[in-house]
Amino acid sequence: MKIKDMDITSLAAYICNHLDSKGIKVVLSGGAVVSIYSMNKYQSYDLDFIENISSSRKEIIKAMNEIGFSEQNKYFTHPDTEYFIEFPSGPLAIGREPISEINTIVTPVGNLKIISPTDCVKDRLAGYFYWNDQQSLKQAIMVYKDSNVNLQEVEKWADREEKLTEYKTIDWNK
Repeated sequence: MKIKDMDITSLAAYICNHLDSKGIKVVLSGGAVVSIYSMNKYQSYDLDFIENISSSRKEIIKAMNEIGFSEQNKYFTHPDTEYFIEFPSGPLAIGREPISEINTIVTPVGNLKIISPTDCVKDRLAGYFYWNDQQSLKQAIMVYKDSNVNLQEVEKWADREEKLTEYKTIDWNK
């Protein structure tokens, strides 16, 4: 499959698989995860990969160049796709809590390591709790409606983040 024909899940899996073959261990997080878990009700063009094991920027640049991506400021772009790739600094965490559950989505072009739907909701709620980002709240609700999310775990996380009062105001049926 050519890059120009890949949807967000396939492209993310292709990149994840290629980086893994080079010893670079990454996990997809951020808005692209919302796109995947909400069945594209929310569309992100930014694929954020967080490294599980730190690699040098030179290693990442070399690996991305091998599959046709070039570095433009902090992003990687490819002439055949509108998606852009970023490698935000780790660790892989939401608020003060490290992420321990990594899901794998198997595709024809490789395996995608991705945060769980529950952690995706926590990630979006962090944006809502800490920056009052209403769009992040809408995204959390989208993922909840379209994926298997453990709201009890989300509530416990909100309590640990000292955001339980804010959490209890959320209408998950919006």
